[in-house]
Amino acid sequence: MGKKWVVKAEPDNELVQALQNDLHLNPHIAKLLVQRNLKTKHQVERFFNPSLTHLYDPFLMKDMDKAIVRIKKAIERREKILIYGD
Repeated sequence: MGKKWVVKAEPDNELVQALQNDLHLNPHIAKLLVQRNLKTKHQVERFFNPSLTHLYDPFLMKDMDKAIVRIKKAIERREKILIYGD
């Protein structure tokens, strides 16, 4: 079975233009930001200048407590640890 491509709708040109002008962005970058639902100067600045206070509590993830126990055990046993993320 072939893959199905999903193309996002064109973003609101007024929003793209506003970001482009307010932040002196390349039009392609402004378009990508609006497609990712970053529509205000504040949202874009926060995106490009993140802070640790903006992160979610990692313990909201299912079984985080079990993961920590396993990682500690691996460290104690001097096992190799692979970190994988997207």
